[in-house]
Amino acid sequence: MGRVPAAVTLARSSRLAVVTGLSGSGKGTVLRALEDMGFYTVDNLPVDLMMPFADSGPLADSAVRAALVVDIRSRQGLARFPPVYREIRTRVPAVLMFLEAGDAALQRRFSETRRPHPVGGASVAECIAAERALMAPIRALADIELDTTDFNVHDLRRRVIDVFRGDSEASGLRVTVGSFGFKYGAPVDGDVVLDVRFLPNPHYEPTLRDLTGRTPEIARFLESYPETHEFLDHVMGLLEFVVPRYASEGKSYISIYLGCTGGRHRSVYLAEEVAKRLSEGGRPARVQHRDIDKEG
Repeated sequence: MGRVPAAVTLARSSRLAVVTGLSGSGKGTVLRALEDMGFYTVDNLPVDLMMPFADSGPLADSAVRAALVVDIRSRQGLARFPPVYREIRTRVPAVLMFLEAGDAALQRRFSETRRPHPVGGASVAECIAAERALMAPIRALADIELDTTDFNVHDLRRRVIDVFRGDSEASGLRVTVGSFGFKYGAPVDGDVVLDVRFLPNPHYEPTLRDLTGRTPEIARFLESYPETHEFLDHVMGLLEFVVPRYASEGKSYISIYLGCTGGRHRSVYLAEEVAKRLSEGGRPARVQHRDIDKEG
């Protein structure tokens, strides 16, 4: 990747991110991305409350990172932003991100949303020009300037993750591996859903029927069939391809479900095994068994 720019190093070590810029440039998308990364977020905080927030708000907890959006909606307070921000930086590690976009892109975005420009004026073009002038002193303080003209929301989210956390593929994507029984209905929140009913069913073995896929007996039964191992190898190959791409798209979580008939034996064993292999590969996974207690 090469040397990390100084501004990005500052962003990754900051405890307070102040997001500002032109209306329609994507500040809301940035704030939501930071919130999904674990930041405590506040939109449209008045300039006069920035210092109290930095001194006694969530940042009083050394484990918390926070992000604020301060923009043209602060009106007269904007004139006080530069000295307030300079003082905050003497108290807490902070970074200022300024979002920009070309006039045509901003006009198109306002046309699509049909929302009024917060500056107010005869035309959106005049409002944009006025806002640029009003925001110029704040822009001069920015540690990071980001032009979102050619970004969609997914592009912007990926860029924010890369700037503030780095290596989006190794991000904090939350992985859940679950089991279920098709007789109780497929899960509605599954991103990847796999049917394992083709494997031999322990239910038909009297000594195994009352056990679950968490027991050594069920594991030995299923592992005695080569197709179990072949299936797991194929599944892990699929997930090695899919999961990093969910992360790079900016998703916060992915749910992987394996289903058998009753959700007690085969799917439980396989969900446990898949989660274990993901964790051993550096991708910690949470396990949940939806229907494990509905039979037996």
